[in-house]
Amino acid sequence: MDVWIEKSPLRGVIQAIPSKSDAHRALIAAALSQTSCEILLTAVSEDIEATVRALRALGASIQKNERGFLVSPIQSKAITPRLDCGESGSTLRFLLPVAAAISQEPFFTGHGKLPDRPVDSLLAALKLHGVSATSDRLPLTLMGAPRAGAYTIPGDVSSQFLSGLLFLLPLLQGDSTLHIQGEQVSSQYVEMTLLTLRRFGIRIDAVDDGYLVPGGQLYTSPERYAVEGDWSNAAFFLAAGVDVQGLDPASAQPDSAIRTLLNGLGGTIDVAGSPDLFPILAVCAAFHDGVTEFTGGARLRIKECDRLSAMASCLRAMGASLTEYADGMRIEGGKPLHGARLNGHNDHRIVMAMSIAGSRVGSVRIDGAEAVRKSYPDFFTDFQALGGKCSVL
Repeated sequence: MDVWIEKSPLRGVIQAIPSKSDAHRALIAAALSQTSCEILLTAVSEDIEATVRALRALGASIQKNERGFLVSPIQSKAITPRLDCGESGSTLRFLLPVAAAISQEPFFTGHGKLPDRPVDSLLAALKLHGVSATSDRLPLTLMGAPRAGAYTIPGDVSSQFLSGLLFLLPLLQGDSTLHIQGEQVSSQYVEMTLLTLRRFGIRIDAVDDGYLVPGGQLYTSPERYAVEGDWSNAAFFLAAGVDVQGLDPASAQPDSAIRTLLNGLGGTIDVAGSPDLFPILAVCAAFHDGVTEFTGGARLRIKECDRLSAMASCLRAMGASLTEYADGMRIEGGKPLHGARLNGHNDHRIVMAMSIAGSRVGSVRIDGAEAVRKSYPDFFTDFQALGGKCSVL
């Protein structure tokens, strides 16, 4: 699907969609619980469908209703389940450790760029504790069962590795430690995981270089879990001046930082803690008078696409002046921008960011705009409801 965007300011009020990050965590914890849990979730994306599909393969009964999902937990060990993770990195990295413990020889597969996204550090940690894999990238099969013990994981690759192990370790017989090597990136995403685990009765203690996890714990359903509003996707409309309601100002979601980071335009912005905000911040920087330096963006190159390269290509096509670095970008803002034909790079956040840019200049064509289905299937419906002008070509 390609879309054509005409110039038209966005204005008005919109309700935030449910947080994809929160929903992944809640669904997994519910499936590991002793009793059923209703997950209140008013909208579903392709990534959430991937987690639901994988949990069903592991033996959970998940029924859709008008409020979200009713999750009945996994009761027995699935034999050679096939877990299709779609293009969802969260689904893959959260469930690799869990599936090794609760199923026999799970097979993982994925699509798009997911097979190229790293999982080797996570597999290396599991291999030291009884789990082997047929490959260090998708598709792969896990063999063996993880044992409790001292786990070590690098902190500078993906917070999802930490979260996956935090879901796993309470299930094991015997206490475990999780040591983080080096600086921990996106620590607020790990805090989101810890908050979810606490809501499901799991105790994890912080220590100097990681976590102490008592073994033999039972996930306990809160019976009903309301998924909070999504700061990550709200950021695109917030950056356009739209009033997005249903967001928790005290949320642990890292992308709630959008409020502060928008005030940093014309200076230096470190995106290490909120890498998903970079595309829309880069668009805002291109329109903002002054020079904005983005740092801490090395991990942007291993997302759904190389987001540094993709944003450089899109903004240059519209006439922006910028310099791309290995881990960041320098944007000289305030120069006149114009319409262009843009590649969506099969990345939902690139498509949404460039749609907001298109609403400012008009005559923007985005190829592959269907990528928004990954996290925000109704993005263009909401875009139009707020006064945006777009049409499918």
